Amino acid sequence: MAKIHIDGNTHEVNGADNLLQACLSLGLDISYFCWHPALGSVGSCRQCAVKQYKDADDKNGRIVMSCMTPASDGTYISIADEEAKDFREAMVALLMTNHPHDCPVCEEGGHCHLQDMTVMTGHHSRDYRFTKRTHNNQYLGPFIGHEMNRCISCYRCVRYYKDYAGGKDLGVFGSASRVYFGRAEDGVLESEFSGNLTEICPTGVFTDKTHSEHYTRKWDMQFAPAICTGCAVGCNISPGERYGEVRRIENRYHGEINGYFLCDRGRFGYGHVNSEDRPRHALIKREGKWLALSKPDAIAQAAAVLGGHKPLIGIGSPRASLEANFALRALVGAENFYAGVSAQDAALSALCLKVLRDGPVPAATIKRIEKSDAVFVLGEDTLGTAARVALALRQAARGMLATMSAEKRVPEWQANSANDIAQHALNPLFIATPVATKLDEIAAVAHRASVAGLVALAQTVAHALDASARAVKVDADTAALAQRIADTLRAAKKPLIVSGTACGSTALIEAAANVAFALQKVNAATAITLAIPEANSFGLALFNAPALDAALAKAAQAPSVVLVLENDLSRRATATVLDESLSKCTVIALDHQQTATTATSALLLPAASFAEGDGTFVNFEGRAQRSFQTYDPAYYDRHVATQESWRWISEVRVALGQPAWANLDAVIADAEASLPVLKGIAAAAPDASFRLQGAKLARAPQRQSGRTAARANVFVHEPRATQDADSALAFSMEGVNSTHAVTRPAALIPFAWSPGWNSPSAWNKFQSEVGGAMKGGDSGVHLFKHNGAADYFPAQLEVAESLTVLPMHSHFGSEELSAKAKPIQERIPQAYVAINVADAQRLGIEHQSLTRVELGEYVLSLPAKVRVDLPQGSVGLPVGLAGIPPLTAGASVRLSKGA
Repeated sequence: MAKIHIDGNTHEVNGADNLLQACLSLGLDISYFCWHPALGSVGSCRQCAVKQYKDADDKNGRIVMSCMTPASDGTYISIADEEAKDFREAMVALLMTNHPHDCPVCEEGGHCHLQDMTVMTGHHSRDYRFTKRTHNNQYLGPFIGHEMNRCISCYRCVRYYKDYAGGKDLGVFGSASRVYFGRAEDGVLESEFSGNLTEICPTGVFTDKTHSEHYTRKWDMQFAPAICTGCAVGCNISPGERYGEVRRIENRYHGEINGYFLCDRGRFGYGHVNSEDRPRHALIKREGKWLALSKPDAIAQAAAVLGGHKPLIGIGSPRASLEANFALRALVGAENFYAGVSAQDAALSALCLKVLRDGPVPAATIKRIEKSDAVFVLGEDTLGTAARVALALRQAARGMLATMSAEKRVPEWQANSANDIAQHALNPLFIATPVATKLDEIAAVAHRASVAGLVALAQTVAHALDASARAVKVDADTAALAQRIADTLRAAKKPLIVSGTACGSTALIEAAANVAFALQKVNAATAITLAIPEANSFGLALFNAPALDAALAKAAQAPSVVLVLENDLSRRATATVLDESLSKCTVIALDHQQTATTATSALLLPAASFAEGDGTFVNFEGRAQRSFQTYDPAYYDRHVATQESWRWISEVRVALGQPAWANLDAVIADAEASLPVLKGIAAAAPDASFRLQGAKLARAPQRQSGRTAARANVFVHEPRATQDADSALAFSMEGVNSTHAVTRPAALIPFAWSPGWNSPSAWNKFQSEVGGAMKGGDSGVHLFKHNGAADYFPAQLEVAESLTVLPMHSHFGSEELSAKAKPIQERIPQAYVAINVADAQRLGIEHQSLTRVELGEYVLSLPAKVRVDLPQGSVGLPVGLAGIPPLTAGASVRLSKGA
């Protein structure tokens, strides 16, 4: 720590920070543009000027850039010095020379860092009256809008896109004052993290195109602290709603998980919430046609069916909340509740849970992944299954920059100097996967092998680390690679093992666990990351319920009443199996989407999407997090029956003479009492009774306007806002809406705003120190932690003699809900079959030729992708893409030439 003196006051700060970061961490305001907590300092904008003095007696001082000056012990500075203030105002005036006068029509208006900093410096009028420099804009794809005339040349965009995210198709062009930030030519931005440009850019150069289609000012939207359901990482998001539609999603800072960045699937995949074909009324099927029911009639109908004499079967879901799954279990009975995933997926999730809960190695957070100095990735293309992990792995590789800079005594935040020192040096990243990944370009070694070959490699690494681990026979090259990996991991300060469920192999996960267990014996700092399939896969696994296969087998034995919770079973079982099992059953579906399962149900109850309901999700590290309702759809249309699945179940329970749950807290309390493994979920967020200054916390900004107009088409008078019995949040702008005087718990912060800070940069006002944890601690609670010791797994896999299925996960299209968003659909690849070169030659299949694929009961005709990186004997099929049936990894498949 260091003591610095600011305008006559003494403060204790982190001496490793620069003055700008130190001052912001103290809650002081200094204007800046080019600096970003995740990117460091380059000193290009000259906006963060302060007056620095030699000592307490120095009366003259000198102007310095606070982002380029260390917060050394004994430093004396002044932010309020008139010369420093004039300098900052003059820099803004220079930036405004070519900046357009378009704030009233600019999409960043009211959400703009440039606006905030301009006001902060006191600049209020423009003297330049001549022709401004102008640029042509580019088409950058379905996600990002481009308006180059607003650019202030802070270089944040290219530093993030190229240096941080590893993108190659966005750069800076031109000379002198004519500098252009864009692509070499129009085209879709290739990075899966391009959406972060909308928050990185301090002006309106890069804007959210999905928001533009139904644009609303920030102050007119309603927000909630929510959890992304695009994968199991559990990124914190801030959905903004207006008129009963989600208008955009922005990053909600979490120090241990997503930090400042989201992936594009999580940011732009919200279209399913606004889908016009969503079920919004209860429906019953009569003579093959849907008829609408009132809510009371739907509840009575469901109770009548459930109260009959047929056996009950409840099928849960990994995309539904813990509360919804528990409510279903309570309704049908524990013995009749089934996990709504295939036997293979259930086994994979259960194994991952066992490794993290019973093993000796802790699960890594995203922040811990970024700090790793040696990584072994086994079998998992994280960009397709857990994209935020992929971005973190890139930072882990770039961590050599900090190491080399420290050796030269150069602060890590000195971005240009640190980059010059490190050049292209990277921390060792070993990637062993069946097919090539985008991270291969930064890998020390990118190794290709079949799943069986990967298991053998991992076992050899484990044996090299600990001779008591089972040895396997491998060739000399594999043995040499395994020894190199083992030696590197052993010598690392923070080694990391990464694997997951993507290949569909329990043996692969066991082998990864064995490496981690063996490494932990020689390196106590070892951590492990296991990517799991869906948003609440771990939450569902905690119920330890039988898999979907068992439920369908039971349903096939006798006509039953089957309740399906937010689950499209056609993605998890074949059409024949579903038809044979459910044809004589009465199916009641609760879902917020039209699916093949809802189409075959007898009764459909409209469930709430993530934006319309509250619930708890357990992420890939075992952290339970609460996702809160953004808006009440009934406020805009009282005839809409949409509500949380657990609430539907509660009302049906009442109709059956069972006790109701008064609110979400009651469900949680019941769940904790009934299932010890869920003990602790209540601590994921404050309960509904929580108050600050005697009031609830507002979901909307203080300046929210036009609330009467929001329902003018229904009635001219503004009704009372919906009263939320399930959380400490208030709908609309009533309630506490300030960062001062009180500290809002991180789990209850809906959006980034503080007086004078309207852009995403406002997150610094909620952090204990800039770039660190939130004040009061980051949200969520771990439901389990690693144990002290565990035995090695057998990790054995037989080599298949025939062609077998290898699931291939796409960032765009493989996840069910985001694939329904139109902008995402523009990025979804066409379905294909991938085949090894030797296998293709043997079968006479040419690249891009139509190929007949026989997979169980399915016969497909797909274009072939002949790949040199795919192991011989493996047939790659993309998960979740149109025309692709449910896949079982390792299943036998036949290929032949022609359609």
